[in-house]
Formats: sequence, C-alpha cells, structure tokens
Amino acid sequence: MSLLELRGVSGGYGPVQVLHGLDLTVDEGEVVVILGANGAGKTTTLRAISGMLDDVSGNVFFDAAEITSKAPQAIARAGISHVPQGRGTFGDLTVEDNLRLGAINRRDGGVESDIARWYETFPRLAERRTQAAGSMSGGEQQMLAIARALMARPRILLLDEPSLGLAPLITREVFERLGQINKEDGLAMLVVEQNASLALAIASRGCVLETGRIVASGPADQLMADETVRKAYLGF
Repeated sequence: MSLLELRGVSGGYGPVQVLHGLDLTVDEGEVVVILGANGAGKTTTLRAISGMLDDVSGNVFFDAAEITSKAPQAIARAGISHVPQGRGTFGDLTVEDNLRLGAINRRDGGVESDIARWYETFPRLAERRTQAAGSMSGGEQQMLAIARALMARPRILLLDEPSLGLAPLITREVFERLGQINKEDGLAMLVVEQNASLALAIASRGCVLETGRIVASGPADQLMADETVRKAYLGF
C-alpha cells in the first residue's frame, strides 16, 4: 500500500483551475520527483497535499487515511513536512532556535540528538548555530529549512524547488544530502524541481506535469534515457 496517494485530485485558485484529475503515489522509502515547466501545477500539487490549497476535489490519502479536508497543522502532525519555495526560515532567530521550532509538536526525548544529527549532516549549520538565520546565504538557509522540517521526524518530506536561487555547487551539495538521508533513514520524499538531472539522480520514479496533468511517468533512469521526454520536458 502506498504511503501517499492522490486520486483524481483537481484544484486551483478561485476561478483558475490548475490541477486536473491528478493521480500520484509515493511508497514508503521512495523518492518521487515532479518535473515540468513553470505554471504546470507542481507547487499546487504540494499545496494540495499539505492542506494549503482551499479549492481541492478528489482524494488525498496518507497512510491509508484520507487527509483531503484536514488543516495544515493536522497534516503536519500526521507526518508530512513541507519545505516550501522561499525556505520560510525565521530570519531573526538563530539557526538552533529555528531547528527547535521544527520540533515544537514533539513530546519525546530525542530532540537534542536530532539537532546533533542534522548538524553532522549539514556542517555549515553547526558552524552558524548562534547566527541569525536571515544573515546566512541562500544555500545555508535552504539547508536550515530542510533540517528544520526533518526535526519533526516526518514520514514523508515535500520539497518545493530546493535548488531555487542556489549556485550549482550548493545545489549539488543539497541533493547529495537529500540522497544520503533517503538511503540512511528510508525517508520518503516528493520533490518538485527544475533541475531534472540532479533530482532524477536521487529518485526512484519521476513524473512530468503539463497544465495540471501527468504527461509522462516512470522509473527515474527510464525518464533520463528517453530522448523524447528529455528534449520536450527535461531541458537536457
């Protein structure tokens, strides 16, 4: 059974319909990448899952329970962490305070060990633990946004354009860390990304959205090898 499943999901913003009957699954431990041009509906798909889209029809299931009508806070508590575009870090707070906010709903004793774990995974954050988040580079803030989402101990991580605005070397480092986390923890991920080659390199499967519909899908290596798909949708 899939961990996350979208069945016939449609939705948008007021009179503008963005998604049209979307079917999508993510299994336990799987990395699935959503690719497509700007305006294809990638961000809207993640918003529909995390409860941030008001106008949604169809069904969204997480761990076999329907979450379509749930509030974002309830969806987050169920085990879905969403790293949106723009990172959304609290710029006036320190790196460590941002991490602790990620664990605000936890009542277990593992917060300190998790902070140490993510400092080890993202050494730049450890070096800047007392620094205001807003004073860091875009790449460092992206690492912080990911680590903060992981502090909730989610079962699936939704990532919206993690490479947006980052230098190529930093982008590669971010994706290497995501691949590492998936392999070590078996954490499922649904990644929206423009950098198709890097995203597919860590993915199990991929799909291509066009005007709110999936027009191509399959194992990541097959999408990478399909010349028609590459030229039409992947940009390489």
